[in-house]
Amino acid sequence: MGEQPIFTTRAHVFQIDPSTKKNWVPASKQAVTVSYFYDVTRNSYRIISVDGAKVIINSTITPNMTFTKTSQKFGQWADSRANTVFGLGFSSEQQLTKFAEKFQEVKEAAKLAREKSQEKIETSSNHSQASSVNGTDDEKASHAGPADTHLKSENDKLKIALTQSAANVKKWEIELQTLRESNARLTTALQESAASVEQWKKQFSICRDENDRLRHKIDELEEQCSEINREKEKNSQLKRRIEELESELREKETELTDLRKQSEIIPQLMSECEYVSEKLEAAERDNQNLEDKVQSLKTDIEESKYRQRHLKVELKSFLEVLDGKIDDLHDFRRGLSKLGTDN
Repeated sequence: MGEQPIFTTRAHVFQIDPSTKKNWVPASKQAVTVSYFYDVTRNSYRIISVDGAKVIINSTITPNMTFTKTSQKFGQWADSRANTVFGLGFSSEQQLTKFAEKFQEVKEAAKLAREKSQEKIETSSNHSQASSVNGTDDEKASHAGPADTHLKSENDKLKIALTQSAANVKKWEIELQTLRESNARLTTALQESAASVEQWKKQFSICRDENDRLRHKIDELEEQCSEINREKEKNSQLKRRIEELESELREKETELTDLRKQSEIIPQLMSECEYVSEKLEAAERDNQNLEDKVQSLKTDIEESKYRQRHLKVELKSFLEVLDGKIDDLHDFRRGLSKLGTDN
């Protein structure tokens, strides 16, 4: 029995500055555990958070409380009994939403619990009033007649109800004692928690050192993996280069095979080359003879041209002389004609 945790999360805890009522004052140096507790005996709900040996939140939830989201990761509520305002900063919006939904759920449960408690108180009050009336009626019944028998029966019923109410009071006293014992156990648990904080701090320090060592080891392994990846990349490049060289080698072998096949016909080609060389030498000799003949013909042509020029000069001179002779002959004929005319 006693108080039991029904929801737990982690958040940074703040309280409103009592002097300014505006600024937030951190109640924890880091994120701490914040839990909803349900007290079975009292049928009540509380929000409790402990930082080391210090209780930083002990807020009993009432139906008139309201949890307000002021940002995506921050929420707050006012506690009139503690005369302060608590604020919680979460690492994600999802955690804030879950806490707010649980707050509303617990608030509704607290409202139902209060209504049931009020119903019990009203029932107890009615029973007490009925008991007083019952006592007066008993005095009257000693002097009353048979007509009051029914009223006496009703008074007996009220007495039974009063007895039950007394039993309920005893039960509530037992529940109150149970609540006190629960608070004592909670105090003991808090003391034990405070005693174990140092051990937790030592374990945390050891875990943090181990974490740093593992992180350093992970960095080394990542560096080795990077080197391995670089070597793999180099190997891949070398493999591609080897494949290219093998392809070139196959091409060269193919060319070499072709050359070998061609080398088999080299003797025949050499024989043909010798035959062609002889033909070429003969053609060169014939060409030389032709060039000599051409040169001789050129010389004959030059001499012929010279003789032609000389003949042209002589012919020109002869024609000039001939023209002179013709002119003389014409003059002679004219003279003869003139003589004939005179005679």
